[in-house]
Amino acid sequence: MTFLGSLIGMDISGLFLMFTGEGVSFGIYDIAKSLTIPGWGVIITLVIESVYMIAVGIERWLTYSKAKQQSRQYAPKVAQALKNSNIDEAINIGDKHKDSHLAMVVSSGLKEFAAHQGNTDISADEMEASKRALERAIAVKTAELKRGLSGLATVGSTAPFVGLFGTVVGIIGAFQALKTNESAGIGAVGGAIAEALVATAFGILVAIPAVWLFNYFTSKVTSFSVEMENSASELVDYFIKQRSKALRG
Repeated sequence: MTFLGSLIGMDISGLFLMFTGEGVSFGIYDIAKSLTIPGWGVIITLVIESVYMIAVGIERWLTYSKAKQQSRQYAPKVAQALKNSNIDEAINIGDKHKDSHLAMVVSSGLKEFAAHQGNTDISADEMEASKRALERAIAVKTAELKRGLSGLATVGSTAPFVGLFGTVVGIIGAFQALKTNESAGIGAVGGAIAEALVATAFGILVAIPAVWLFNYFTSKVTSFSVEMENSASELVDYFIKQRSKALRG
């Protein structure tokens, strides 16, 4: 208990100086050599989580960047086609911008509307079918944009606990070393304490960028969802105007 109390009351710099004074090395090779099997399990788990985080981060960034770029190209072109009442051209433009979130939503509504365009009187039920097509497209695209984000949230929430588990294992190892040789100095438990500190630091190092990426990408998905909903609302207004023209004609 005296040893544990001294560890808790001591700052990190003091702990480091104490170990170095006892001849304990904090080199990467020395720490790796002193890791136990549970310690290696913790490190490998955190490495896997960090690789997953990096892969998802790169993939989502590329996906969102491509969606934003293509949507910027798509919006003025489809607006001009609809202004000219050329729905077929608007649908073809959407087919050429498959990575655009706006193109998927607008094209779904246009295709449903075009199926009834030949009717002299587009009924309210047919208008409602177009609205439902837009809502389904928004739901599907939003789910697609969120892909991988739950994994980032999982990494951000579990990595510190994985590191904490490694810390507990390291502290247990330190006590076991003291029990085996009660007359030994702090150098005898240096490896176990180093394992505990490395596990904690690594867990935090993985968790912080994972949480940051999750929050950043979530805000991007929210922004995309607002854009899709606004585009759907404008398209419904367009359908209403087209129906009014058909009725007057």
